[in-house]
Amino acid sequence: MNAHEILAAAPGLLLPWFERNARALPWRADREPYHVWLSEIMLQQTRAEAVKGYYVRFLDALPDIPRLASAEPELLSKLWEGLGYYSRVRSLHRAAQEIMEIHGGVFPSDYAAIRALPGIGDYTAGAIASICFEQPTPAVDGNVLRVVARLTGDGRCVDEEPTKRAVRMALAEIYPAGRCGDFTQSLMELGATVCLPNGAPACGACPMRGVCVSGDGAWKTLPVRRRKPPRRREALTVFLLRCGDLTALRRRADSGLLAGLWEFPNVPGHLSPGEAVAQAERWGVRPRDLEQSLRRTHVFTHVEWDMQCYLIRCGAAPDRFVWAAREPLAREYALPTAFRMFRDVESKSLRE
Repeated sequence: MNAHEILAAAPGLLLPWFERNARALPWRADREPYHVWLSEIMLQQTRAEAVKGYYVRFLDALPDIPRLASAEPELLSKLWEGLGYYSRVRSLHRAAQEIMEIHGGVFPSDYAAIRALPGIGDYTAGAIASICFEQPTPAVDGNVLRVVARLTGDGRCVDEEPTKRAVRMALAEIYPAGRCGDFTQSLMELGATVCLPNGAPACGACPMRGVCVSGDGAWKTLPVRRRKPPRRREALTVFLLRCGDLTALRRRADSGLLAGLWEFPNVPGHLSPGEAVAQAERWGVRPRDLEQSLRRTHVFTHVEWDMQCYLIRCGAAPDRFVWAAREPLAREYALPTAFRMFRDVESKSLRE
């Protein structure tokens, strides 16, 4: 069988399998465009298990597009806290506002109009148009590219746009009328649960095993990907400055990594305890005791933070920082995971 014949067999093999094996995920309960859109944005770069709780909490707080469009940015950041890639929620907010202003509050059904919304690329537009509006618009992400490459023995680099475009065109030709949404989800499901990215695929459970050309270990070389550059390492010193029951916070710049989110004060490089106390003095917090030191690492896509953290008791709370009590710190301020891991650190003297 050639590549076209293999893909042409996919709807007949995948759809019955999907009906029997599809995971029960909260965003599959209906095909409301807002729900599908929200889930697809959350699922970018994030595992389904990690998204479930966020998805339910987000919809509880903002159950429809008008309320999303009018939401305060601070609430959005808090609802997204810990999910990462915060630019996603900012784009979600802008897109909701455009839907209200340009489309009268109704999610557009035309692929081009969906694709034009902030934060929506080819994959997300294809997923929404097929799942919600039964259009033959493939949603081609890493899972689908891996599945197609292995099924057909395609050795082209899946990171190249011409490859992605060719896969979208090939899949669009074989979409089953009336089952477009199910077919999109069946391809996603196969890549997420059977044709796995790390380790051996579960070929024995694959409904496509009879036509797949990557048996006998050929899957090990597919898909072909560009070599990633090494992740950059950066050293930071993080300060937990506590004055009574208040902890110092500041907001990050409006652009760049973790833009606009809250953080604990920090400086580049690793400071010694003495240097850390001297820095605290320069900030005017009147440091009294350096009570704890701990080290943590946080990994982003392209950079890794090696963080030295000091808990310092202070005698002053200057207004260069925002000073938050324990409950508001946990409830109101959106801290990214890189800093949230230090939030509940308790005092422990370095002299012990």
